[in-house]
Amino acid sequence: MTSQPYNDLLAHLKTTAALSQAAGVLSWDQETMMPKDGAAARAEQSAALASIIHGRNCDPKIAGWCDDIDVSVLDDVARANLREAKRSHLRATRIPQRLASELARETALGQGVWAKARANENVSEFLPVLENILKLKREEAKCLSDDGASLYDALLDDYEPGMKTAPLAELLARLRPHLTRLREKIAAADLKIKPVTGIFDDKSQMEMARRLASVFNYNWDAGRVDKAVHPFSSGYRGDARITTRVNPDNVFDCLYSTVHEVGHANYEQGRDPAMDMMPAGGYASMGMHESQSRMLENQIGRSRAFMDWLYPQMLDVFGDFGLSSPDELFAAVNRVEAGYIRTEADEVHYNLHVLMRFDLERALISGDLQPVDLEAAWNERFEADFGVGVDKPSNGVLQDVHWSCGLFGYFPTYSLGNIFAGELFVTMGKAIPDMSERISRGDLGALSKWLNENVHQSGHVYPAQELMLKICNKVPDELALANYLEAKFGSLYGF
Repeated sequence: MTSQPYNDLLAHLKTTAALSQAAGVLSWDQETMMPKDGAAARAEQSAALASIIHGRNCDPKIAGWCDDIDVSVLDDVARANLREAKRSHLRATRIPQRLASELARETALGQGVWAKARANENVSEFLPVLENILKLKREEAKCLSDDGASLYDALLDDYEPGMKTAPLAELLARLRPHLTRLREKIAAADLKIKPVTGIFDDKSQMEMARRLASVFNYNWDAGRVDKAVHPFSSGYRGDARITTRVNPDNVFDCLYSTVHEVGHANYEQGRDPAMDMMPAGGYASMGMHESQSRMLENQIGRSRAFMDWLYPQMLDVFGDFGLSSPDELFAAVNRVEAGYIRTEADEVHYNLHVLMRFDLERALISGDLQPVDLEAAWNERFEADFGVGVDKPSNGVLQDVHWSCGLFGYFPTYSLGNIFAGELFVTMGKAIPDMSERISRGDLGALSKWLNENVHQSGHVYPAQELMLKICNKVPDELALANYLEAKFGSLYGF
């Protein structure tokens, strides 16, 4: 049972959601198809849409509708809509419209500047726009911060609602010793794994990418795949698009970027249509979103069982690619090596990449680190954590698009997503006892169905931590992920 105030509020929210989705299509186009000379106009378009969306989120009628709604008659979906309407309205009213427009304009321009600086291997080209974006994000954080709260808390809340920096830092810090000990054991094993070598053409890689997307039950009627400098997914339910990138020297970059983005897109495509355009129909958090992509990419996509499907598929598409069996492919896709690129990192090093970025961006937001010193800080921390010196900016501070987009607070959700994925995979395995056999056949229907029913269709009815508790019957911690990594790499490296 609902009321007129609730119906009026919902109609307002749905229109705002449609405008936000339109802004998302503009952003997708900018990264995939827009001519490079369109950047200035796109920045103005993005700023104009952001101004309209911000104005709608600040509309004083929202507060009136919320006050007039009888909460006692609402079901869980309606309660979630009301909860999120209040939250977004409160945050929007704290941010001046001028700031919302400037952020949209500068981040739209920033992505182009970043891409050019990355191509030119020239950090100094990116620094002025980074300084401006950082200034605006600090201003935004100050507007959103409650008394006594850190600026980073306010930005983190955009991606992981309700999560605070201190407990998140503690959780990730508990994971770090597991990773370093595991890395030491692997180094001591001194196992030589045969890599995949050779040149893989664009057409063949994209064909294999499409096969992978299909086996992971990506709905092609509600999506498409394109190439981008930095892989991403974009869209909502009936229009959830993915991108990947092609590296002729590293076929796994394309293949596992594709699987990762399919995980995101499946979350979007799997939403409950009854909650279309509603806040309750959104995603629980970015950590939950990342759990879907990281699980498909790693627990499933890099498992020994999946190699029984993947190996003959790669032979069919690429011909002889230098490996003689699924066992050799399993070793190759899980080879542990200290590499520069986060998106190409093995599972042992991946979270070390994230923890480094988490620390650096907190220092940037607090003012303890200035943009002019960022490259040196990055290089020093990378060598300390990975034992390798950074050879060029595109392999270092310019490799990720996030800061050019203003996505401060996003990086730690990758590791939180890994932690959620560890818990979810254990729970799913109990529900599907023959899961490994199904994976080996490329029969992922039951797995997709379980994720859809337990995660995707829940939308944002429940906050992420509450949803994880409902699914797994426990508060998420680092142990499920740590145990999975220990078992997998212990088996591979023989300890």
